[in-house]
Amino acid sequence: MVAGPVRGKGQKGNLAKPLVFTKYGDVDWTDINLRHLRATVEIADRGTMNAAAVAVSLTQPAITQALARFETMLGVPLFDRRHDGMTVTDAGALLVPRFRGALDHIASPHVTMARFRALIALADAGSYPAASALTGLSIPSLHRAVNDLSLSLRRPLVRRRGKVVMLTDAGVRMARAFRLARVELMAGLAELAALKGHETRSIAIGAMPLSRARVLPAAVSRFLRRRPGVRITILEGSRAELIEPLRNGAIDMMVGALRLPLLEADFEQAALFEDRPVVIARAGHPLAETQPAMADLARYPWIIAAPGAPLRESWEALFSEQGISLPVVPIESGSVMTIRQLLIDNDFLTLLSPDQVRVELEAGWLCRIDTPVSPASRSIGVTTRASWRPTTVQAEFMADLEAVSQR
Repeated sequence: MVAGPVRGKGQKGNLAKPLVFTKYGDVDWTDINLRHLRATVEIADRGTMNAAAVAVSLTQPAITQALARFETMLGVPLFDRRHDGMTVTDAGALLVPRFRGALDHIASPHVTMARFRALIALADAGSYPAASALTGLSIPSLHRAVNDLSLSLRRPLVRRRGKVVMLTDAGVRMARAFRLARVELMAGLAELAALKGHETRSIAIGAMPLSRARVLPAAVSRFLRRRPGVRITILEGSRAELIEPLRNGAIDMMVGALRLPLLEADFEQAALFEDRPVVIARAGHPLAETQPAMADLARYPWIIAAPGAPLRESWEALFSEQGISLPVVPIESGSVMTIRQLLIDNDFLTLLSPDQVRVELEAGWLCRIDTPVSPASRSIGVTTRASWRPTTVQAEFMADLEAVSQR
């Protein structure tokens, strides 16, 4: 067994809150000047200081000084200076795409780091006092930064209801974009720290119930044997609970049952394997060691996932395709731990992957009941943001997921 920095959180209240570190090696992302970021991207895109200076409305000496200060802060040169222009170094090749991605999410030259931090802090903390405690910035400076951002963008980002401050729809969208920009900055600086020999990279995984049974633990173990210094955070939840953390950048990927068709345009899916669920009951259930008809199965109460889940759809099809009314479902749950205990103590039936209750089946606490017809299979895979660019270690982990799934 490999000991690694794996963290897990299952509480719903924690799911939308990213694990944020400001410092990577000797660089703090909150010290980055966004104008310097834009200048760096323009130099990379245009190849000369003069052309970049025109693009960002700076003089050539000013952009030269800005780049020098930025490289000093990062501790590495981003460009090789040549007589015919500028070419990116290895560090520049790592960072410039991340900087470009961050700026694409920010999408406005009016955003400064102070305004950027203030809006994210307010969105994450929920109030100005809490945002002040989170960042160490004063409440007046946070107010001023958010108000200045609203004025420069010509749209209200917050509204007050009594003593409560809430983000407007525009504020929610902008906070989400800023969080994704922060993910890009954090990923770039973590890659830079790794280039310098300091491992600060991380992978945040949203784990749906089936993934926690075998495939995710196997992939994590395989990965940590090669990369013991990478920090892994696993957030447990249903798809509905993990959607917003994925969309906001709090998690990098979501592993579990796929939705076919995929309705969210900002997500992408990749299948890992096909899982075929089976009917599970307690050992000694009246239907155990029999050859029940579908009508026999329909006479017992069931515990099944809520409507909309792929497993629920498979269960409904199991009966409807035989022209049999759906059984009574007194309990809707996707928690394997809860279902397992309820099955052991009662005559409920459920539909689960054998992998999810493998230990209980082997121990003889639960049993599998054969059915006249087989439930439909479901695709298990990875869901990511369409805009997501994995770091080196995140791409390696994806490959490990694919490798263990092939088994």
